[in-house]
Amino acid sequence: MGLFSNLFGSSSNLERELEEYYVPTFQMMTGMPLTQARSAFRDILKQAKEEAKNEGTLNLPRNFGDILLEKESGDEKIKSMLAKKRKEGVTDKDIKWWWNMHDLERRIMLKVDDIHRLALFEKLREKEGLSVEEAARRIGKSFPVFGDPDDTTRTTGEDRPLPYELKDRINIYIEKRSQVDPEQFKKEIEGSSSVNSFIRKEISKGNI
Repeated sequence: MGLFSNLFGSSSNLERELEEYYVPTFQMMTGMPLTQARSAFRDILKQAKEEAKNEGTLNLPRNFGDILLEKESGDEKIKSMLAKKRKEGVTDKDIKWWWNMHDLERRIMLKVDDIHRLALFEKLREKEGLSVEEAARRIGKSFPVFGDPDDTTRTTGEDRPLPYELKDRINIYIEKRSQVDPEQFKKEIEGSSSVNSFIRKEISKGNI
């Protein structure tokens, strides 16, 4: 389940809980003072709400994952969509975890990921003097990239985006490996073309 999936009250309650969770994260990530971190979060929230409204997803039911699974066998469109994800290792539990979250929670989670990537990219460019290409390669070996696995506009093969639904399982695995055998973990990722490529190998082995 999502971080705030127990909040079935008003959207304002959800927004407040999201703010209380993410503002300290922003402060820790960037060193921003509290007022600046709150302002940054509210800007992201505003963007997320506008995108959700434009795409018609803001009012998706909180049990949308359960609905997708219930309709999978009788709806060819849903069946086809989920089949692609299952090919990548997505399970029913993953589908419920991602799609039973509020749409704003999903969007903000991904926007925070983007902030992490941008912060590292700027650091690699400005402080280490790396080229755009080299900085992008380093980011690909630092963070998993999520999205549509059929999207080959930036990456191909095993480096392609991983389904969003795998995010929780992958995060748990990365955190565990980082604590248990960090040196070996780092070595294995360095030996792969990207984190995504490494993750796909681990999924195929049944390690994730």
